[in-house]
Amino acid sequence: MESKSVTIKDIAKQLNISVSTVSRGLHDHPSIGIATRMKIKKLAKDLCYEPNQTAIFLQSGKTLTIGVILPELSEAFFASAISAIEDMAYKRNYTVLLAQSHNDEALEKQLVEKMKNHRVDGLLVSVSKNTASFQHFENLKKFNIPVVFFDRIPPMDNIHYVGCNIKVGTMEAMSYLINKGHRAIGLINGPNTLRASAERKDGFIKATEKSRLKADRSLISSCDLTEQGTHMAMEELLANKRRPTAIVTFNDYVALFAIDYAKRKGIDLENELEFVSYANLPMINYMQDTPSASVEQYPYLQGQKAADILFDLLNQRCLGIDVQNAYYKIIIDSSLIKNSRARFNADHINISRKAPLEIAC
Repeated sequence: MESKSVTIKDIAKQLNISVSTVSRGLHDHPSIGIATRMKIKKLAKDLCYEPNQTAIFLQSGKTLTIGVILPELSEAFFASAISAIEDMAYKRNYTVLLAQSHNDEALEKQLVEKMKNHRVDGLLVSVSKNTASFQHFENLKKFNIPVVFFDRIPPMDNIHYVGCNIKVGTMEAMSYLINKGHRAIGLINGPNTLRASAERKDGFIKATEKSRLKADRSLISSCDLTEQGTHMAMEELLANKRRPTAIVTFNDYVALFAIDYAKRKGIDLENELEFVSYANLPMINYMQDTPSASVEQYPYLQGQKAADILFDLLNQRCLGIDVQNAYYKIIIDSSLIKNSRARFNADHINISRKAPLEIAC
C-alpha cells in the first residue's frame, strides 16, 4: 500500500505548533526563532517531507515551467539551442517542457494549446517551415503567456525574437566564392514561408551586385529542405544554360543531399562544383565530401539570448511592469567558417563552363 505524503500539518502536530509557524520556519521567516526553525527542518528531513508544488503554484500564480516548441530535435542546430535553454532554466530553478512540431502546422497549433493547458509561464518557439498562419501565437496574449521566437521567426508584428543576420553571412559566402573565380553561382533556398529564405535571397543578390556582377535569378531555386526537394533543385540548376560552378545551399543538411546528388551524376567535386552552406554543424567534419565553407549561425547563443529575454519578461510580469508595447529584437551577426578539409581546387575550374564576367548596369 502506498504511503501517504507528509504534510506541514503532520510536522505541526508532532511539534505541537501551528501550521503557519511550520510554513514560515521552512521558509526561514525572521519571525521564527533559529532553534524552532532547526527543529522544523530536522523533522521535515526525517519525515522525508516534500513541498506540495501544486499548492505553491496556486499561491504564487506561476508553475516555474517554460515550454519550448522546435521543428526537429534531431537536428544538431536545435539540439544545441535546447542545451542553452535548459542551462538557463536550470539556473533559475525552472523546468523545461519540450515538444517537436516536425514541421507540421496542425501539430504546432495543438502543441501551443497543450502548453497553454499545462499552464507554462512562457514559451520559446522556432516555427515550423510549413506554418502559414500564426493566430495560435496571437491567442496566447489573452492568457498573458509571453512568447519569444528564435531562428525561425514568423512574419508577425510586435513580437519578441532572437535571430541571426543571414545577409552578412550570405554576402561573405558570395564574396568568398567570387574571389575564388566563380561567376555562375547557384542558390538552393528554403521555403518561401521562412523569413530566413528571403534573407538568403536578398544577401545573394546584394553580394552579386556589390561585386559588379549581374544577378542571375534563374540560378536561384527553392526547395522544401527534404532530400527529394533538394535533388529537384539540383536538377533544375544543373540544367541551366549557365550551369553553376558553385552552389550555396540553405543549410548543411541540404548541402549533404546536394553533394550526394552531384556524386551520383558523376560530377567532379574537386574541380567542377563547389558548395557553401549554412549552420556549420559538427556533422560536416565527418563527411567525406564537404562544403568548402559554412555560415555559422550560433544556435547556442540564440537559445541563450531567447531564454534570457523570456525570463526577463517573466520577472517584469512578476513585478507588475507593463511591457506590452516594448519588444525585444536581438540580431546576432553570422560569420563564414572555412572548412580546412574542403578539396575544391578553384584553379581547375573548367574554362569552357566558366561563365563570362557580366557587369551590372
